[in-house]
Amino acid sequence: AMANPSNSDVYTQQYAQFVETFSQIGIPDYLPHAFFIAGGSLAVENAIKVAMDWKVQKNFEKGYKVEKGFKVLHFEKAFHGRSGYTLSLTNTLPDKTKWFAKFDWPRVSIPEVKFPLSGANLDKAISTETLSLAQVKQAFNDFKDDICAIIIEPIQSEGGDNHLREEFLIQLREIADENDAFLIYDEVQTGVGLTGKFWCHQHFSEKARPDIVAFGKKMQVCGILVGDKVNQIETNVFKVPSRINSTWGGNLVDMVRSTQILQILEEDKLCDNATKIGSYLKENLQSFAQKFDKMSNVRGRGLLCSFDFPTAEMRNAFITKGLENNVMFLGCGKQTIRFRPALCIEQKHIDEGLTVMEKILPLL
Repeated sequence: AMANPSNSDVYTQQYAQFVETFSQIGIPDYLPHAFFIAGGSLAVENAIKVAMDWKVQKNFEKGYKVEKGFKVLHFEKAFHGRSGYTLSLTNTLPDKTKWFAKFDWPRVSIPEVKFPLSGANLDKAISTETLSLAQVKQAFNDFKDDICAIIIEPIQSEGGDNHLREEFLIQLREIADENDAFLIYDEVQTGVGLTGKFWCHQHFSEKARPDIVAFGKKMQVCGILVGDKVNQIETNVFKVPSRINSTWGGNLVDMVRSTQILQILEEDKLCDNATKIGSYLKENLQSFAQKFDKMSNVRGRGLLCSFDFPTAEMRNAFITKGLENNVMFLGCGKQTIRFRPALCIEQKHIDEGLTVMEKILPLL
């Protein structure tokens, strides 16, 4: 590009084309407001700022004379970024947050959802959901009118590909509404087709819809989509100029690239491909788990698949042996292997990876 215009000040044809394409393909009607910025952490941070601004003004309406409503309720094993407010939320590897100043915001346990989700696994999921929800409710009682948002990944990614049941998310939705708080879904990793739908939360019913979605990664452009709840406050961040902003407002070259990617995603039906090829991948992983007892907890939505090893050491050895055979496997959590294929991947590519897996699994 010959120039890098400030999208916050100059509306170009390329910018307009990106917004139009995104609106047609990826913006749900229940999330009508959009804000663009460079970086997933900054996307999440501005989601938090939307919620803070709204909550403080809500409290003024209730009669508060001082600013209140800055806390963000979040979950154990969460990853939401490495800068600003997000440092107070991320709690995966300590090296990513230690020795940096952080806020003491309420952190609650994440439900333990293991697969196959039946019998004892289902009982465990329900019991840990009950515990988590009790902690959420207690936090709202302990910090009355001081929590502006609940933030969660629809599938916790770096924390271990931890899945969540719709029933749990519906209850978070209800608690957020009861306490005048936003429900924020961090879809920086789960969004844009990987799970077989454009947004992971679209696998769930309307009762689990978020107030804000943060996005990035596959979108090329980062940012947030925000629902009508924000309009309960007349002077919200979308009505007051420069309340949230940045010099560039995202990068125009990224927007041009994203426009092309979104069009290809739609024309080539890549969400459908993620569903089809993801099912093939998961079925084969399940077959491997029956053959190799070292593998367990096979799970996935679309191409976002994963499984566990008994120990971190075995997981790391698997990654090393994969590299020795020219296949990159990605770890997450304590002992998980996660798959993040390109949306255009074909069955033959999956087969190549499975062949290597079948070779190295007996060596562990």
